[in-house]
Amino acid sequence: MADEVSGGTPPRWNLIDDTLLNPCRVWDLRMRRYRHPHNGKEGDFFYIDSRDWAVVVARTVDGELIMVRQFRWGSDELSWELPGGVVDAGEDPVAAGLRELQEETGYVAESGRLIGHCSPNPAILNNSCQVIFADNCRLAEAGTDWDEHEEMEIRVIPEAEVLQWAKDCKIGHALALVGLMFYQLNK
Repeated sequence: MADEVSGGTPPRWNLIDDTLLNPCRVWDLRMRRYRHPHNGKEGDFFYIDSRDWAVVVARTVDGELIMVRQFRWGSDELSWELPGGVVDAGEDPVAAGLRELQEETGYVAESGRLIGHCSPNPAILNNSCQVIFADNCRLAEAGTDWDEHEEMEIRVIPEAEVLQWAKDCKIGHALALVGLMFYQLNK
């Protein structure tokens, strides 16, 4: 049995101010000033104000999973991922995921449902990521509709191989790994 070490439940700090520092195309850099409720210490904390995201575990009619690989500017590398993107204001997360699936891969799903959600990095992000399961996906005639800077390799891969990629760290995108975990938990 592990030893339990705890300082008790930490208090929620009091928000004093929230300031926009730099608006960007897909998110805003903001600063919040907080005060500790017991000792009065104050500090400035920076965060990214972003819309929610959706990632899609998409299974084809043949039972294979759809993966995409694209260049990511933050890591300066190609990245294997689940299809996904931004949930537009007022948009249902499942609808957003199915829209992103079609735009990025050209596949449409017979059905879709929410299977989980997470906070991508609550230390610096204020958004959530919704995990969508899309089943019985088929390639649509409409094809892809990539954003200006998107360019992707699209692969349909047996589920066991995708899970092996995750074990072998060939998939390093944290939200893709979370999506695969929720998929495994909801089978």
